[in-house]
Amino acid sequence: MYEKEKGLIDAFIRGDLSRRGLLRGLAATGVSASAASALVNMAQSRALAADFDWKKHSGTGVKLLLNKHPYADAMIANIETFKAMTGIDVSYDVFPEDVYFDKVTAALASGSTEYDAFMTGAYMTWTYGPAGWTVDLNEYIMDPAKTAPGYNWDDVLPGLRASTAWNGVPGSALGTEDAKQWCIPWGYELNSLTYNRRMFDQAGVTPPENMEGLMEAAAKLGRDIPNAYGVGVRGSRSWATIHPGFLSAYANFGQKDLNVGADGKLSAAMNTAESKAFHAQWVKMIQDSGPRDWSTYTWYQVGTDLGAGASAMIYDADILGYFMNGGDNAEAGNLGFAAFTPNPAASAPTPNVWIWSLAMSTFSTKKDAAWYFMQWASGVEHGTFGATKMDFVNPVRKSVWSNEDFRNRLEASYPGYVAQHDASAPGATIYFTAQPLFFDLTTEWAATLQQMVAGQAPVDEGLDQLAASVDRQLKEAGLG
Repeated sequence: MYEKEKGLIDAFIRGDLSRRGLLRGLAATGVSASAASALVNMAQSRALAADFDWKKHSGTGVKLLLNKHPYADAMIANIETFKAMTGIDVSYDVFPEDVYFDKVTAALASGSTEYDAFMTGAYMTWTYGPAGWTVDLNEYIMDPAKTAPGYNWDDVLPGLRASTAWNGVPGSALGTEDAKQWCIPWGYELNSLTYNRRMFDQAGVTPPENMEGLMEAAAKLGRDIPNAYGVGVRGSRSWATIHPGFLSAYANFGQKDLNVGADGKLSAAMNTAESKAFHAQWVKMIQDSGPRDWSTYTWYQVGTDLGAGASAMIYDADILGYFMNGGDNAEAGNLGFAAFTPNPAASAPTPNVWIWSLAMSTFSTKKDAAWYFMQWASGVEHGTFGATKMDFVNPVRKSVWSNEDFRNRLEASYPGYVAQHDASAPGATIYFTAQPLFFDLTTEWAATLQQMVAGQAPVDEGLDQLAASVDRQLKEAGLG
C-alpha cells in the first residue's frame, strides 16, 4: 500500500476522516470503489487486532445454528474477515424460520454439543436461560481478557441491551442490575407503517397519524385502489401475531398484557375498558380493510402482499417493508415509511421490538472461541460492513446509525426510513411481561383475536374469557 493511501486509511481508522472523505481521497489516487472497500476492511481488521490477541484460539473451529435471514447472509458474506483475523474456522447450518426454532429447542433440550452459538429472539431466552441452556454473557462482556477493548458494549442501543437481559424472576422488569445477559442484540425490527406511495397518491391519502386515521385511510384505499386491500397485519394462531403492530399499538394506549402484584403474583390485564376499546378498533380495521384470509397471515404473507401490490400498506416490521422495496418485487421503489403513534393522546411511537440476537449454548465445548465470533459479529466493524454493503438493517449500534454513508444509502432508496427509525427508536422496547408461559398465553390471545374478527365472539365477552383462562393458567403454574 502506498504511503498516501495508507495515510488516508489510518486517518479514517482514527476517526479523523469520514468514510465518504476516505473513498473520495482514494478515488483521487486511482483506487476503485471495490478496491477501496477491501483496503478499508483490511485496515479495520488490522486496527481491531492491534490491542487484543485475536489469534488466541487459532486452529479452533466453532459451529453455528442460523435462521435463513439477511442478517445471516451479511455475516456469511464477511466471514472470511473473521477467519483471517482469528484463525478460527466457522461452520454453520442454516434453516428456514418455519423449522428453525424447533431445531434450536431440540439441540438445547438434548444437551447437544454440536452447536456453539446460535441466533435467537429475546423471548426465547425466557425459556432457554432459566432452563440452563444458554450462558450468561456478562461473564464474557465484562472480562477484559476475553473481550477486546474496542468492543464498546455501551455503544449498543440501551433499550436493546436491557430487552435482552432478564433475572429469571417472572414479572420482573427486563434489564435490571441483577439481570443475566442471555443473549446479545444483533439486529432488530421496529413496528411502523410501510405504505405504497403510488397508491396513496392515487387515492389522495397521506400517511395516517393515529388509529382512527389508519382505519379511515385503509378503508378509502380499499375502495379506491382496484385489486388491493387497505392494510396488512398478521393474523395466524401464533404468538407472532401479537408482538408486531398489534402490541405496539396496544402499548401506545398504555395497556399491558399482565399485571404484577405487590406480592409478585401475575394476573391478566387485557380485559380493561381501555383494552376492550382498542381491540374493538383493531378488529373492525381487519374486518373492513384487511385481507380475506387474514387468519392465515404471517410475516411472509404480510410482506409478500405489500411487495406484490395486493395491499396498500402494512403495520409491521420496518425491515419487512425495507425488503419489499427491493429485489424483484412488483412495487419495488414505490414504498415509503412512516413512524406511527396510534393513540392521539400519546406523544411518540412505542413500538414493541423484535431483536434477533446471538446466544451461546451452555453445552458448547468451545465457549471462548464462540465468544470471539459473537463479539466480532456484533461489533462495530462487521455492523458497518453489513449496513453499508449488505442488507443488515437495523444495526444495533449507535455508531453505525450515525454512519453518514449508511444513512444516505437509506435516504436515497427508502424514503422516510431513517426518519421513522429515529422517531420510533427512543420508545422501542419489549412491552411484554417476561414469564415462562409467554408463548402459550400469546398464542391463545391470537386465537381470541381470530374469533373476534370472525364474529364468533364479541370483543367484551372474548376478552373476559381470555383473561379468565390466562388467570387460571398462571395460578396452575404457581405464577398467579
